[in-house]
Amino acid sequence: MARQNNSFVCQQCGASHGKWTGKCDNCGVWNSIIEQPALINKLRGISKKEINKIEFLSLVGKEISEPRLRTGINEFDRVCGGGLVSGSALLVGGDPGIGKSTLLLQTVSSLANSGIPIAYISGEEGIEQIRLRANRLGLFNSSVGLASATNIVDILGTLDVEEGPKVAVIDSIQTMYVEGVDSAPGTVAQVRSSAQELISLAKRRLLTLLLVGHVTKEGAIAGPRVLEHMVDTVLYFEGERTQHFRLLRTVKNRYGPTDEIGVFEMTGSGLVEVTNPSELFLTGHSDQVHGTTVFAGIEGTRPVLVEIQALVSPTAFGTARRAVVGWDSARLSMILAVLQSRFGMNLGSSDVYLNVAGGLRITEPAADLAVAAAIISAHLGRVLPKRTVVFGELGLGGEIRAVGQSLARLKEAEKLGFKNAILPDFPVGIEKNIKSEIGLNLINVSLLQDLSSIFDLK
Repeated sequence: MARQNNSFVCQQCGASHGKWTGKCDNCGVWNSIIEQPALINKLRGISKKEINKIEFLSLVGKEISEPRLRTGINEFDRVCGGGLVSGSALLVGGDPGIGKSTLLLQTVSSLANSGIPIAYISGEEGIEQIRLRANRLGLFNSSVGLASATNIVDILGTLDVEEGPKVAVIDSIQTMYVEGVDSAPGTVAQVRSSAQELISLAKRRLLTLLLVGHVTKEGAIAGPRVLEHMVDTVLYFEGERTQHFRLLRTVKNRYGPTDEIGVFEMTGSGLVEVTNPSELFLTGHSDQVHGTTVFAGIEGTRPVLVEIQALVSPTAFGTARRAVVGWDSARLSMILAVLQSRFGMNLGSSDVYLNVAGGLRITEPAADLAVAAAIISAHLGRVLPKRTVVFGELGLGGEIRAVGQSLARLKEAEKLGFKNAILPDFPVGIEKNIKSEIGLNLINVSLLQDLSSIFDLK
């Protein structure tokens, strides 16, 4: 009999090694490799008679797709692309204690109030603990079926029935285990096997599956990376524990847009939807403080106004310090280099601090002009005109490039009472259409030097 060699698998990234090592060569994590039995190749010895041929179908089907399940929580429906899709698997990740279980319990309770059968299966909490949370949230009258289980075989046998639930929550996938897999719950093999069995059931029964996933200290969902490829939608629940609001962000969605956000406020009675995030992020903003600008950004399909703060002060050490919160530090270095080369502003002996107020993280390059204006304002001690929004991409040559969805940004600013907008020149043929729909005073800039006239430097 041939000797069956065991494999050594990293529990962080799923990479396989020929022998045990203290550090994974693939992801660089220490003490994450454990020994697992090798998988037997089941394809050997199978005769052609035992193979079931696959039937191919055309793209045109006779069945009409079912409408999306509206949860009644508009911010959650927004990030899902309009609601839950039958037969889909959705993965929600976030830091411990951020409110993932609270969010899903409120969501499925809203669905249960519409008459949809719900199953909430927890592997971390007991039934009484979930009931205590439901009482605190005022959801004790919801007809949600609760269970505490971790065995995948038992869960599949319970859900795989004709009159079974339409929506099932698994909290969390890292606590589930398959008996045939010789490893502890939470390992790569267990997470992958458990998710595969649950997703197969969801596709077969048209069951909407909501999975809760833990995250590592780096902020990624724990377990194999293949878990995010297996599910249809990946959502991240973000926010600081010291902040009173939470962001639900779409990272992957096969049935809707990505990078969409839903904004919630954490209160004593649970999560409350924030219908106008711009008002939340601009709370406390003052036009009289130099070093601040208001950036008109786009998160998914939603325009969001957020305050950008900059502080420039003489350095007390030999090397100037740069500190960034909510933005890319490498992009800040680029902006500072452009300001020195194209605007004549030497900040080599000054510390520069940049902060996106409210805890929101901005990734789009349209914030370049707002960041540059905030740094100029902080360095010169001068403020922009009152009630002004700024957006535009900054090139290395000092040119201001146009960005997409300008009309949506301007309409959001006008709705919140802003009077002026500093933005790039419009493409040919679009300027008249935008000016006819917007009542703002539009200040177009094509070069970084054009900001001199706005700050009255000439």
